[in-house]
Amino acid sequence: MDRKTVAVARPGAAAAAGRRLHVLECVGNAIVGGMERWVERLVGQLPRDRFRVSLLCPYEGRFSATLRALGADVFCVPMPEDPCWSAVQVVQALVRSSGVDLLHAHLPNAHALAGLVSRLTDVPLLSTIHGRQLTLLDLEVHRAVHSHLSVVCRHSYYHALGLGVDMRRLSCEPNGVDTHGFHPGPRPAQGLRARLGLAQEAPLVGFVGRLSPEKGPEQFLRAVSLLQEGLPEATRFVMVGEGPMQAALEAELARLGLGQRVLLTGHWDDMPGLYRELDLLVSTSHSEAMPLALMEGMASGLPVVATRVGGIPEIVQHGLSGWLVAARDIEDIAGRVRQMLAQPELRQRMGAAARQDMVERLDLGPSLDRVATLMQALARPAHEPHRLEDVSVLGRAF
Repeated sequence: MDRKTVAVARPGAAAAAGRRLHVLECVGNAIVGGMERWVERLVGQLPRDRFRVSLLCPYEGRFSATLRALGADVFCVPMPEDPCWSAVQVVQALVRSSGVDLLHAHLPNAHALAGLVSRLTDVPLLSTIHGRQLTLLDLEVHRAVHSHLSVVCRHSYYHALGLGVDMRRLSCEPNGVDTHGFHPGPRPAQGLRARLGLAQEAPLVGFVGRLSPEKGPEQFLRAVSLLQEGLPEATRFVMVGEGPMQAALEAELARLGLGQRVLLTGHWDDMPGLYRELDLLVSTSHSEAMPLALMEGMASGLPVVATRVGGIPEIVQHGLSGWLVAARDIEDIAGRVRQMLAQPELRQRMGAAARQDMVERLDLGPSLDRVATLMQALARPAHEPHRLEDVSVLGRAF
């Protein structure tokens, strides 16, 4: 068996010893973002009789506290894109001493650190690519250490193939949404509308996501600016999230004279309740894979207007559950929002279709089952060798 095969098929001793599979989740950031929420749900729902989970992240905060509350052991080490030897040494000692069977990386910096540790310890490595494209660092690490890449949408899958990634070391496990936690329901009596002093029947349009360049929050503000004329006075817009563009967006808000129309809420705790307070969800991203905020809103019964980028066309059925528009086309974005605000029956019909689609196609349970199956296949013990092609098609359900 050559070195490439060993990297994927090397045994974890878990199954042979009759114990739980020990997975070390190596997470390259610890903000309140889509990738972190995905990891939280994975850790929270992996069967505890089959999996033991530890977490590696770059610093303490809300994310690490949440994972501890879910039962994970949490360790913090620096994670620059160019890993320092002290971090490599500490993590490889952790892996050896605690009997880790599988390394699971998220984000390129974590992939780089986990890749070095994988080579030193001969523990197999899975890297989930949450963005719509592989970065150069992800590709370099994959080629150097033969990690298995799991992508979350078809766009990313075929992009990886186009870069020369061996399909035997590549699979697609699409994101899922918690349709039990996110569902239609009555609007909270004391929520966002109460904070705004907004009547329950007044139109409320939302942007939900990290305030960072790839999400295009400035495009949302510019579309709102185009919409000012002719909208009912009671119509309001909210931007929910944190990020590096917050100060610039506040300045843009003042420049456009939108202070009475738009509220920047910052972090919001009750996300299921917030989606129920909205009438329409707008996504203006320049780059996405399968954004959880969009899927959560749709599972909550919201129609959407979203840019046609990355994996979003795999989520939104144009004309049925929402509208797809070109990135940066603020005129089309504004026009679709105006149309939806003017037609409550259309909003209701599309929102119901969005909810049904998330339940039938993109529920979280089957999505996490596919990831769990992939983990177990990659960490299969030596006396149960598997063919690489068996692993490569596990999540390719399209």
